[in-house]
Amino acid sequence: MRLDKYLAEMSYGTRNEVKKIIRSGSVTINGVPAFKPETKVNELSDIVYIGDKRISYSQYVYYMLNKPAGCVSATKDNMHKTVIDLLKENIGNNTRDDIFPAGRLDIDTEGLVLLTNNGALAHMLLSPRRHVDKAYYIVAEGIITDEGIKQLTEGIDIGDSTLTLPAQAENIKLCSIGELSKDIQDIIKSKYNENSSQIPAGKIYTSMELVLHEGRYHQVKRMIEAAGSKVLYLKRIRMGTLWLDGTLLPGECRELSAKEARQLENII
Repeated sequence: MRLDKYLAEMSYGTRNEVKKIIRSGSVTINGVPAFKPETKVNELSDIVYIGDKRISYSQYVYYMLNKPAGCVSATKDNMHKTVIDLLKENIGNNTRDDIFPAGRLDIDTEGLVLLTNNGALAHMLLSPRRHVDKAYYIVAEGIITDEGIKQLTEGIDIGDSTLTLPAQAENIKLCSIGELSKDIQDIIKSKYNENSSQIPAGKIYTSMELVLHEGRYHQVKRMIEAAGSKVLYLKRIRMGTLWLDGTLLPGECRELSAKEARQLENII
């Protein structure tokens, strides 16, 4: 691999920026200064430094993003901020240009998005035949009946040719608007175009965590509607072995730890 490509892929600048770094004489390969951007590097065996900092090459990169509502799960969009825009805001514009979101969340859905350049892993996470778990936190309108919960957990008709696979419904609670977080309250109010004084004091909501083992189009929303309710707030909290980091605010991201990445890669 060319030295300038190697450094650019490791986010040390654009190709033009890393060429200036190389020509400055601050880059060494196996202890020998390298002045030419076209110098070849064996990314598996050569030892590369910029100044006193060693540069380790990684073929694949993984970032966890807490996607906020209003952001689209795409690499480019002319109308809305994308998950890649948020990645650049978090780690700088010198991100690798082969990173993409592994799966999509609706524009009004929050939570875990995995950003990576590992196409094989993304395929495995999303493949209907692999049945990789995806867990969501839901706040739904009104009370979902025991029969509705039973349908969710045994398989429910959402208008496709087959019932959904059985899901797991956990931590089911009935709550008032005041028992929800301020952020979720604001989202629910915006759905109704109401302020707190207009929402009836006795209005009840159902919150739960729903674990799916497949990924159909708008599946969570369609399942809840088939169970007799309506999703007012939706947040993905887990994909396979990867849990959303609770310290990440909406719009924030971080690189996966080596352990998190290794656990995900074991899916392949």
